Amino acid sequence: MLIFSSPRTVKALLAGAVLAFGSLVGAQPVFKVTAIPDESPTELARKAVPLVKYLEQKLGMKVEFTPVSDYAAAVEALANKQVDMAWYGGFTFVQANIRSGGKAVPLVQREEDEKFRSVFISGDPAIKSLADLKGKTVSFGSQSSTSGHLMPRSFLLQANIDPDKDFKRVAYSGAHDATIAAVAAGKVDAGALNISVWEKFVTDKKVDTSKVKVIYTTPPYFDYNWTVHADMPAAQREKLTKAFLDLNKSTPEGKEILELQRATKFVPTKADNYKGIETAARSAGLIK
Repeated sequence: MLIFSSPRTVKALLAGAVLAFGSLVGAQPVFKVTAIPDESPTELARKAVPLVKYLEQKLGMKVEFTPVSDYAAAVEALANKQVDMAWYGGFTFVQANIRSGGKAVPLVQREEDEKFRSVFISGDPAIKSLADLKGKTVSFGSQSSTSGHLMPRSFLLQANIDPDKDFKRVAYSGAHDATIAAVAAGKVDAGALNISVWEKFVTDKKVDTSKVKVIYTTPPYFDYNWTVHADMPAAQREKLTKAFLDLNKSTPEGKEILELQRATKFVPTKADNYKGIETAARSAGLIK
């Protein structure tokens, strides 16, 4: 039995207990999510809000969206376990898998990512095909972008067009929306980008399609996914996967999240789906 000598002692012990409890609460784990910055920071933040709220309900813990400065930072963040989950393009997934020693595990992708495509756009009426790009200035997105650089470059090489030799100048805008802006402003003759961003700009009337047109659409390939580190407990992986697979447009919550993610639904994926991306990256000299 404990015997307290004075009310002051009791108060001191209670205060200590409150502080200790506060420390425990403050130490509760936070599930950190990031995404490659393939669009403007404000757009990425807007897309993250309802997804973060949904994952908090499903995981029963605080979820935080952590923006990164560039694609390389997104790769390093997961490889070094600074974040728990990352939204990657196919190429950044391959880079993260190599960087982490094979420890990157893709959980789900949008149904659209099983047959993703890129588009080449131009505001020059004389440019009507890939061959017409020779001698022109052309912008890609980020150098580590799958749909804004790697796959467009890969299809150019297949068409016997070497960007580094055949273009007047190669530019890197850093993001898909920035590529559209550069083409629309006449800063470059043409650009390559993610088809879903292009279609969103067209739908929202953010681009004048009487002036800027698609001159080429690539064949399909596997692209984006949500990836975690292999050290994540299997039970948490299963919870996450189920949360994404359960999303559907029949609920207001599901409809909002899927529309912001430009998805009809999420489906399971696996590392083998991105072998073609790795092959393309090695062939293009983007992975040594």
